[in-house]
Amino acid sequence: MKPAVRLYPVDSFTRPPFVIYLSLFFLLVCINSLGAKYFVFSYPIVTGVSSFYLIVAFMIVFALWFGIWGVLAAYTGCVIGAGVLSGLPVDVSLYWSFADLWQALIPYVAFRYFHADPALSTRRDLMIFFIFGVMINNIAGAVWGSYMLAYGGIIEISQIMMTMIGWFLVNLAVCSILSPIILIFVTPWTKTQELYMGEYV
Repeated sequence: MKPAVRLYPVDSFTRPPFVIYLSLFFLLVCINSLGAKYFVFSYPIVTGVSSFYLIVAFMIVFALWFGIWGVLAAYTGCVIGAGVLSGLPVDVSLYWSFADLWQALIPYVAFRYFHADPALSTRRDLMIFFIFGVMINNIAGAVWGSYMLAYGGIIEISQIMMTMIGWFLVNLAVCSILSPIILIFVTPWTKTQELYMGEYV
């Protein structure tokens, strides 16, 4: 006999222990770090910036599934993978990597505020995702990231606009295509797991 599928929030008393979430956080950091390092190293625009930053789609998905753990993992993974392992000084990486934090945090907050379904089950959900998970968050990330690279002396002032446009267009394409596919097809299953911390709609 198959176990019943849980489609409602997990009661606070049945939440897994904190150490399980801590383990999840470290797992997400490893995925984000390795992904960021690979795409930045393999497809560079400038130091720390990739022309094919596929991992950003997963960072956003992880934030919508695992809440603040996914958001913090996006930041930490960027510090390690796209920053330090890709040749940026540690101090620059620490403030520059807020770009990836904004890219994950903005859709997370928007989905919470508007009670949108991460499974993107309605047109409203899709619109909220496109506005906050594709456009606003990636504009914020591109602007912050480009200016912080210039502030840290990694790129010239004259390179800011080129870096910003490249950053945004790459993330626009990745987040428009890959993130919705993952959210639509995998979120219904993820909602049945105790580690899920996203919205239930």
